[in-house]
Amino acid sequence: MSKVKKNTITQYLLLAQFIISLTAIFGSLFFSEVLKFPPCELCWYQRIFIYPIALIIFTGFFHNSSDTNKFLTPFILIGLSISIYHNLIYYKIIQIITPCSETAPCTAQQLNYLGFITIPLLSIAAFILLAILNSATLFIESKKGYL
Repeated sequence: MSKVKKNTITQYLLLAQFIISLTAIFGSLFFSEVLKFPPCELCWYQRIFIYPIALIIFTGFFHNSSDTNKFLTPFILIGLSISIYHNLIYYKIIQIITPCSETAPCTAQQLNYLGFITIPLLSIAAFILLAILNSATLFIESKKGYL
């Protein structure tokens, strides 16, 4: 792993990704542990991919690694794919392939702010923001020698 001093833009983009991932982590824990909303099976899969992102970013900052975003990309893309699938099921655009548990169905509406903000929508928003910021950072780092 190479140790390179990052430029300010990529540091801020990485910091934004860290804040988004921490918000998603604490939000999911708040919904399940404080509000007692049982997470569905697809929510658990999304958690599996969002939780390591904050740790990877923190470690990347600590070691001043230029490869941090390369390690984040698979977690973001797989989590985004699961989140897209979850939203398609939740909004009844497609039928569920495997049934979720009866105690926590994937289509249960546990939260609805302003008539449209739901837990699956919050999840997909987080993964989309992470994907955009990750792509921007990778693009900037790939053009570093040309700028």
